[in-house]
Amino acid sequence: MVTTTTRSKSAKTGKSPKSIRTFDSAMKYLTSHTDYETMLRVRYNSDTFSLDRMRRLLKKLGNPHEKIESVHIAGTKGKGSTAMMLAAMLKSCGHRVGLYTSPHICDIRERINVNGQKIPRTTFTRLMAKVAPHVEKMKDRPTFFELFTAIAFCYFNDEKVDIAVVETGLGGRLDSTNVLTPAVCGLTSISMDHMHQLGKTISEITREKAGIMKPDVPTISAPQNPQAKRVLRKAASEAKTKLLFAGDDIEFSYRVESSRRDGCHTRVCLTTPHSRFEHLPVPVLGEHQAVNCGLALALLDQLKRRGMDIDDGKAIAGLHRVALPGRMELLSNDPRLLVDGAHNAASVQALMRGIGQHIPYDSMVMVFGCGADKDIRGMMEQIATGADKVILTRAAGNARAADPKDLAELYTEMSDGRIAQIVPDLKDALRTASAAVHREDLIVVTGSFYLVGEAKILLEKVDAKA
Repeated sequence: MVTTTTRSKSAKTGKSPKSIRTFDSAMKYLTSHTDYETMLRVRYNSDTFSLDRMRRLLKKLGNPHEKIESVHIAGTKGKGSTAMMLAAMLKSCGHRVGLYTSPHICDIRERINVNGQKIPRTTFTRLMAKVAPHVEKMKDRPTFFELFTAIAFCYFNDEKVDIAVVETGLGGRLDSTNVLTPAVCGLTSISMDHMHQLGKTISEITREKAGIMKPDVPTISAPQNPQAKRVLRKAASEAKTKLLFAGDDIEFSYRVESSRRDGCHTRVCLTTPHSRFEHLPVPVLGEHQAVNCGLALALLDQLKRRGMDIDDGKAIAGLHRVALPGRMELLSNDPRLLVDGAHNAASVQALMRGIGQHIPYDSMVMVFGCGADKDIRGMMEQIATGADKVILTRAAGNARAADPKDLAELYTEMSDGRIAQIVPDLKDALRTASAAVHREDLIVVTGSFYLVGEAKILLEKVDAKA
C-alpha cells in the first residue's frame, strides 16, 4: 500500500504563489500537490478524499460552485461522452456552457472549457495565482484534483456560464465535484473499475457512484444491470430523491441499422411528456454510444422541465455536430489507425463490438497498454477474442502503467498460449504495428486515455513533418 498524504510539497520544492506568473509556473505549482491520478494504490476515505477540505477552499474563494447551475454526471463508462453530447446540445440552443471532464487526452486544459474552447493559458495562470495564497494558509492542503476543480468552478463563475456540465473524477460520494447541488444528476453505465478504491463488487461500486444523489434533485440513470438497479433504488430512497431509469421509467430504445448513404449506424428514440426524439442518428460510432446519447437526451429533457430554454431542433443540430476525441477515433487511413480510451473490461468489450459493427477489416493489430490498477484480466479476455496480433506497450505519461511483461504473461494465459509482442515504447510499438499491416488491416490503440493521447501527439508530429 502506498502511503498517501494531502500535504502540499511546495515547502520542499520552494514553489511560492508569488512566483506564479506564467503557465509553466502555474503548472509547477499545481503538480507540487498530491496527485492521486499518478498513484497505484490510494487510501479511499474521507481523510484522503475530503469534501470538507474542498468546501473550506471554495469558501475562501467565495463559493463559486454555489453561483453556477450545473448537471452532475457519475458512472463507470461513458461519463465524458454523455457530458460532451449534453454540452453540445445546450450550446446549440444558445446557452453558455461550461464543461468539466477528466482525464484529458493531449492537453490538461481540455478538462475545463466553455462553449467548446479550453481554458486559455493566461486565464489558468491568473486563477492559479488567485487560488494559491488561500491554499498556502490551509493546514490540510488540497490535492491536485481539488485545486484543479476549484479553478474550474472559479472559471465557470467568472465566465457567467448558464450551466456547467460536470463529470466526476473518481467514484462520486467522495469526489471533489460532489460539493455541487446540481439541477439534475446523471448516472452512466456502471461496471467494474477502480476496484482498489471503490470496492470489489458491483454493489460496492454502485453505492459510491450513487453518492452524488441529493434530496429533491432528480437523478436519471442509463440502463443498469439488476444488481446496480437495486442499489441505486435504495440509495435514491435514502437520499429522498426521484430516480428514473432510461428504458424503464423513460421510454428509450435504440437500434443498429445500415444504409447506402450512412453505412452502419445507430439510431435512438426517447419520449417523455415534454420531449419526443425519434430515430436520431447517434453522432459517434459504437452501439454503447447510443446509451450515452439516450442519457444525454434524458438530462436535456429534465433541464427543459425545470424551465431552461431548450429548442429540440437546435439541440438535435448540436448533437449532429458532436465529435468525441479519443472515442473510436480514426486518426489515419494509411495505415488505418483507430484510437479509443477504453480502460475497463466493459469498455473494451463495447469497443470490440463497435469495431465489428462499423469498421470492416481483414486483420486487427491491437496496441494495448493500461493502468496496473485496472481490471486487466477482464480486458485481456476481450482482447483475446478479437485481436489477430497484440502488441503490448505502456504510456510514457502514466505513472500507474502496467509493465508490458506482466501484461504479456497474462495474455498468454488468457489466450490459450498465444504470444503477444512486447514493445515498451509507444512510438516503436506504432512502427511495429504499421510494418505488420496491409491496406485493409486495422491498427487499434486502446487501454487508457494516456496511451490514446500519446498516440495522437505522435501522429500530429508525423503529419507536421509531412
